[in-house]
Amino acid sequence: MGALSGRTALVTGASRGIGRGIAERLGRDGARVAVHYGTNETAAKETVTAIEAAGGSAFMIGVELGTPGDAEALWAEFDRHADGVDIIVNNAGIGTSSPLEDITEAEYDRLFAVNVKAPYFIVRQGLGRLRDGGRIVNISTGLARNAVLPDLTAYAMTKGALDVLTRDLSKILGPRGITVNSVAPGYIETDNTAAFLGTEEGRAQAEAISALGRVGTPADVADVVAFLASEDGRWVTGGWVDATGGSLL
Repeated sequence: MGALSGRTALVTGASRGIGRGIAERLGRDGARVAVHYGTNETAAKETVTAIEAAGGSAFMIGVELGTPGDAEALWAEFDRHADGVDIIVNNAGIGTSSPLEDITEAEYDRLFAVNVKAPYFIVRQGLGRLRDGGRIVNISTGLARNAVLPDLTAYAMTKGALDVLTRDLSKILGPRGITVNSVAPGYIETDNTAAFLGTEEGRAQAEAISALGRVGTPADVADVVAFLASEDGRWVTGGWVDATGGSLL
């Protein structure tokens, strides 16, 4: 039996990239996975198919985040498939932002609606569904602790806010045996980073700042999340886990 057999997990933004890697790993560990997506239903179906092909169980939830009532709609869809949740992974987010001199109020508001407000209310609306002894993992970024890319200030700010949510939720939910942690990736090989990492200069820059000398993969992050979601991670809460491959040293 897998380490997460009998448990149900919700992974937001699970149709591609880091979210897909997390969903597939939790599925391999035995969890039944709710694969959330915003607009790319085809990619979400591919994630579900991959989980099932590996012997796991999964279902899709299609709700665009950053819109009024998004969390309520997400849980209404979830309730059609399951009657409770053990693991919530807040992964969905806008992964970039315009520089200070170019960003508009509309872009700023959208960033915070998707990256901060949505996770906050997904947890708020999910409290009655989240079982005691459960897990919440918020996907942050190394930029929340380092100014290596100051043009992404607004994006980094949203993840800083998410880290505060992690810290405070760990105290609020601790009496129920629920752990809450942030996992902070650095450069990861996904379609979001393809334009930058696809250039010789960009890849060399990303590899140079990593202590391990390479670009990360979704599996590198998913394995950390899987540990925190498992019984082995029971004594880690309120933490900020550096999953940047040593890029902040």
